[in-house]
Formats: sequence, structure tokens, C-alpha cells
Amino acid sequence: MYVLTIDQRGSSSDIDRVPGLIADLRHLAPAHFERSVGDELQGVVEHAAEAVDIALHALRSGYWYVGIGIGAVHLAEGGSPREGSGSGFVAARKAVELAKAAAGQVPLSVVSGTMVRGKETKAHIQEGAMASANAQAVLRLLGRVVQQRTPAQWRVVDRLRALPGEGRHGSQKQVARELGITEQSVSRAVLRSGWQEEWAARPAAAMLLDHAHSRITHSEVAGT
Repeated sequence: MYVLTIDQRGSSSDIDRVPGLIADLRHLAPAHFERSVGDELQGVVEHAAEAVDIALHALRSGYWYVGIGIGAVHLAEGGSPREGSGSGFVAARKAVELAKAAAGQVPLSVVSGTMVRGKETKAHIQEGAMASANAQAVLRLLGRVVQQRTPAQWRVVDRLRALPGEGRHGSQKQVARELGITEQSVSRAVLRSGWQEEWAARPAAAMLLDHAHSRITHSEVAGT
């Protein structure tokens, strides 16, 4: 399981953006996200790809610090994230605090929870921590791509993503017609936005998160 703790940046001088993000996330994953404290929200997702989608959506606007915690999660089915416990929640808290301290970098951090201690699991814990660091590096690169995308590029990318079989032959022509621009403009926006590179790299980030999860889970089982 993956715990995401997302905190609003500059909330003291901005409107409350938590309700809007919670509404957005309902369309990205079946997980339940809710306000945890202040201008912060939290949720638990089952799949790494969902964590990637949510993290990049939050980073897109530039309004959020994103922390992803990987570890044990104790939460009743359908329960509130505020009632959850386990190293995954502790890791997510540490991750969002590290994201806040990442001055000049993309405000995202991935932290793996240490589930057990002991020599027999030390190697797996280290592997999990390394995979978490690698996932963080890839997600920060992707975060930089989405944050630097212009509004005009987003209009093109969002329309392409909304089409069935996105990226197939003829899609750019359809988007050009819908937006009232030339096919050349659409092609140029796709190239400069890094959209194709982003979508090619998303599975790599998810794979690294999944690898970290498997190593930490192995440690938990070995320590019982």
C-alpha cells in the first residue's frame, strides 16, 4: 500500500484548495482522500500507478507538497485515513516534510518505512530504500516536465489524453480541429510539452515504487 500526504503550499496567503484537489482525485483513483489537518489531505492507494497519477496531478498546479510513504498500513476497509496506522503513515509524514525542505527542487519525496529490524532483513530494507530514492528521482524529473508545461500545451495534452486510443494516428488532426488550430501547432505543442516522454516514463516510476514495496513487504514477512 502507498500512503500519500499532500500539503498545500503557501496556504496562509492563498485560498483553501483542499476541497478542489479531493474532488479531482476522485476521478484518478478509487481511494478515499480526505482532509487530515489544516490544509493537508491524505489517502491510501493500492497500486503504484495510482500513486504516480495522483502525485503528478498534484504537482501540475504547483500548489502542493507531495509525500509518498511505502510501508505497513493498518486501516479498516472503507475507514478514514485519519484512523490509519503503520509505518506507511509514518513514512508519508516524513516524506511530505522532506518535500517541504526540498528548496529549489520539485516538492515531492518518497520514503520507505522500516517495518522490522534485524540482520536477516537488512539487505531488503536497504533495497527498498534505494528503490524509493530511485522512484523519487524519476518522479521529480516527471514533475519538472509537467510543471514547466505551458497552458497552451496543456490544452493540447488534455485533449489528446481525453481521446480513445490516445496518441494514435489521426488524434492530432482531431485535436487541431476541436481547438481551432493547425495540425502543426498541435505537433509542436506535443513535442515541446514532453508529453510522449512523460507517458513513456510513468510506468518506470510505478515499477520502482512497486519494487520498493515488494522489498519492504519481504522484510516484514521475514521479520515475523
